[in-house]
Amino acid sequence: MSSAKAKSAKARSAKAQGASKGGGKGTPATVAATKAKVEFSLHTYEVDPNTELSYGEAAADALGVPRERLFKTLVAEVDGSLTVGVVPVSTTLDLKALAAAAGGKKAQLADSQDAERATGYVVGGISPLGQRKRLPTVIDETASGFATVYVSAGRRGLQIELAPADLLRLTGGRLAAIARG
Repeated sequence: MSSAKAKSAKARSAKAQGASKGGGKGTPATVAATKAKVEFSLHTYEVDPNTELSYGEAAADALGVPRERLFKTLVAEVDGSLTVGVVPVSTTLDLKALAAAAGGKKAQLADSQDAERATGYVVGGISPLGQRKRLPTVIDETASGFATVYVSAGRRGLQIELAPADLLRLTGGRLAAIARG
């Protein structure tokens, strides 16, 4: 990504206590964080439709954030029930570890349409916050090593930065070693 695009993305970063800079409704994720009176920052960036990077890697690079600190939200089926795994974009989700952390035996990534229907978000913009149906959530334990982490704010091109403790509280999630690589 060019330094001009990264600079532009950083310039648009806005400290937020409301749902959006203009005080509008925001996304379900930002509304949930606002209702919970959580301190967070919103970070916007340009989405490059021609990139060969994953959505998360592209977001981290555009924002100038280490890939270990920006987390992706993946929906999996654990013993037939949808479960959310939140891992750094620099890693992959260890499905066996997710199944164990969720109290199950077997996990596989959910069909993208099932993930979108359950969360209310599109793939590449799925947030662990403000989902249509609150799903059991497991967050990789490395999140606790940062003062703040980044996750999708509910649409491509928008990330929310918040404390890991707030992420856990808002999702009702728990920490476990679910990342590989």
